[in-house]
Amino acid sequence: MTGAEAQVEVEVRSLTMAYGDTVIQKDLSFAVARGEIFVIMGDSGGGKSTLLRHMIGLNRPASGEVLYQGEAFWAADEEERQALKQRFGVLYQSAALWSSMTLAENVALPLVDKRGLPVEEAGEVARLKLALVGLAGFEEHYPSELSGGMRKRAGLARAMALDPSILYLDEPSAGLDPLSSRRLDDLILEQRESAGTTVVLVTHELPSIFALGDNAVFLDGERKAMTAHGKPSELRESAEPKVRAFLSRGRL
Repeated sequence: MTGAEAQVEVEVRSLTMAYGDTVIQKDLSFAVARGEIFVIMGDSGGGKSTLLRHMIGLNRPASGEVLYQGEAFWAADEEERQALKQRFGVLYQSAALWSSMTLAENVALPLVDKRGLPVEEAGEVARLKLALVGLAGFEEHYPSELSGGMRKRAGLARAMALDPSILYLDEPSAGLDPLSSRRLDDLILEQRESAGTTVVLVTHELPSIFALGDNAVFLDGERKAMTAHGKPSELRESAEPKVRAFLSRGRL
């Protein structure tokens, strides 16, 4: 989804991120439209995952704000912030599955903890979500019994457990072979198309950037600034040499 008329789901406004006196990125401003797949790309160590952590409320900005449909996250009280977080689904780079739990138990956990569903009902929903990511029949397996790609899909199922309006995905294809990465990309597209989910995706994988991204920003770690913003296909012709070089790796 693109277009100026699209409703803004998330807005990052004049955001500066820092750890103590060390500035990571400064004065970031952009908007994510509802139903859009928005890519955060840039240098290694340039603040991509840190930006995601700020957007989901794990890190407080040094200055600036993150707004959800016009509501400033950090201006809200704790109860309101927790309500906003209920709208997020997050897939971390490691998939972050509990090794002592089966896949079904991992996916059911947020349904029990955050929605208060009975264990049996949560288990039914978990089985449905696992089936959606191609893991029907693996409900009683443990994460250690799965391939990396299967663990990422299980992590995606858990991120979708609460039917979030926004999915945040941190390097979902990292460490995957090309076929597994393509399958995960297809699942992300299916989720957007079937449920209208907004997706914010941190990645450096060019196939994923061009296959998924409706819009993107580039974070320059040396300049500590956002140096490009737009459709990935158009940013290949960016005036910024580093952005052009980044998006010209490989055959696309």
